[in-house]
Amino acid sequence: MPRPAARVLTLLELLQSGGTRTVAELADRLGVDGRTVRRYVDQLIDLDVPVESVRGRYGGYRLGPGYRVPPLMFGDEEALAVLLGLAAGRRAGLTAAQRTANETAAAKIRRVLPRHLAARLDALLESLSFTEQAGAFTSPDAGVLLTLADAVRHRRPVSVRYTDREGHRSDRALHPYGIVAHAGRWYVTGRDADRDGDRTFRLDRIEDARTLPGSFEAPEGTDPADRVVTAFATADYRHTVLLRVRATAEHIRARLPATVATLEEGEPGWLRVEIHAERLDWLPPVLAALDRPFVIDRPGELRTLMRDLAARLTAYADRAPPTDDHPAR
Repeated sequence: MPRPAARVLTLLELLQSGGTRTVAELADRLGVDGRTVRRYVDQLIDLDVPVESVRGRYGGYRLGPGYRVPPLMFGDEEALAVLLGLAAGRRAGLTAAQRTANETAAAKIRRVLPRHLAARLDALLESLSFTEQAGAFTSPDAGVLLTLADAVRHRRPVSVRYTDREGHRSDRALHPYGIVAHAGRWYVTGRDADRDGDRTFRLDRIEDARTLPGSFEAPEGTDPADRVVTAFATADYRHTVLLRVRATAEHIRARLPATVATLEEGEPGWLRVEIHAERLDWLPPVLAALDRPFVIDRPGELRTLMRDLAARLTAYADRAPPTDDHPAR
């Protein structure tokens, strides 16, 4: 059962969220009756908190205009959620004034955090990067995220318990290069020491992360966001598609982003395109939308799908328009 002092602080928090709160709403949120709500309001007023009474059908209580709340203390997960939201907001096409407000808000929150938590969150913000593809990001596990961020910052290996897409669970030793937010998910990229190769892991599939003794050196020119994008484009899927397209990289990228296809220079005016895909049925409409000359080197199945699409489009174009048996009067 919450103590009265805790309920008074909860009441202040509810009023700080803005607007007018009815007595019935506050009583329900606090788990008390209306008379107790009024007593708690009186206690806030005694503490010089300007709580105003609003009369009328939609009356209740609200904070007086211009009231500035005292510094707030956050738990690990609360501070993480707020600062990640501010970090993501920097990418949202803010105006100069909005960017300034964003930075000011983050700095204010940073100043009121306990030293140990501030240091961990600083490590996270330093190790975090975003790809160009935005998304509404899911909430990662705070403990896993902060442990990995600290490992990235101090170049320390970590042990992670990971479940892959087939449901196989394993313990892996990872040298993490960076944390990346991409298309609504969080990833850590680095060297898998057990398998001696670069890997990208989804954070929501990591159950536990623990720092290991020792340190490691990251390769020169490591860009974690580029590594994640490349990992998607070169993943081991059922089909490997090889194309040659007579177009600029910008034109191709409008339909086939870096997470889908890799591009290389070919003959003059042509680019070699490599795509890894589990299915091929989505590719014919995309290639048609490019509206540029292309050659399918492999697989032959894609050529068949392109011919089928061309035949359907030709049949649609050759259809005679329906006759109008009932002309307008």
